[in-house]
Amino acid sequence: MEDRINYLCEWLQGKVEEASMEGVLVGISGGIDSAVVAFLIKRAFPEQSLGVLLPIHKKMEEQKEALEVVEAADLDYIGIELTEPYSVTYDTIKQQLDSRGDWNRDTERLRGANLQARLRMSTLYAVAGNYNYLVVGTDNAAEDYTGYFTKYGDGGVDLNPLLHLRKEEVREMAVALGVPESIVKKKPSADLWEGQTDEEELGVSYDAIDSFLKGQDIEEEAEQQLKERHRKTQHKREVPAAPEPF
Repeated sequence: MEDRINYLCEWLQGKVEEASMEGVLVGISGGIDSAVVAFLIKRAFPEQSLGVLLPIHKKMEEQKEALEVVEAADLDYIGIELTEPYSVTYDTIKQQLDSRGDWNRDTERLRGANLQARLRMSTLYAVAGNYNYLVVGTDNAAEDYTGYFTKYGDGGVDLNPLLHLRKEEVREMAVALGVPESIVKKKPSADLWEGQTDEEELGVSYDAIDSFLKGQDIEEEAEQQLKERHRKTQHKREVPAAPEPF
């Protein structure tokens, strides 16, 4: 595992040099994926790495797990509360669509969660531009295959060091890096809304997804569900579609 960690750190360093940038930053949620990236960027760029905490509907002091991560990684960080800009944007959109009678209440919770992710992405790039840094993502192989990320939200990044790591490998790397045990054992959640968990949202456990990605047999229903989710989310893994030249 130490070899893999060193490889990823060197890869990050190489990509920053190629882009003629100064360093890297990552949005810290308090989950295991962003924790692993936080530890990686600190090792790769001890003096030119930054964690960014972007709470919505929470205060900075309530971000206990995210704060635990940056403290354990000894990572410089800043916090920007986005509740007000999110609320203003969301409410403006809702009012305009409501006035037309077009507001879709069936999908409003998920659309709100996606808007939060995209607002965080825009904020990360604004901060990164200030420091001449690249934005590092936190998606792993399971999330990439299933499309379990917001297009141009948490999927909108410059570098994705964990993209080929299964969830079990992310956990192993977290232990090797010294990520706090409370973070390693935390139930995975994108914090889309209160009480939300990744596995409930996906309908398949990460263990089953990892087994599938390794080519092992899993329940037929779960396998078909994963394949269908992969098919439906293919557009998320591609550059914007364009027609052939006329």
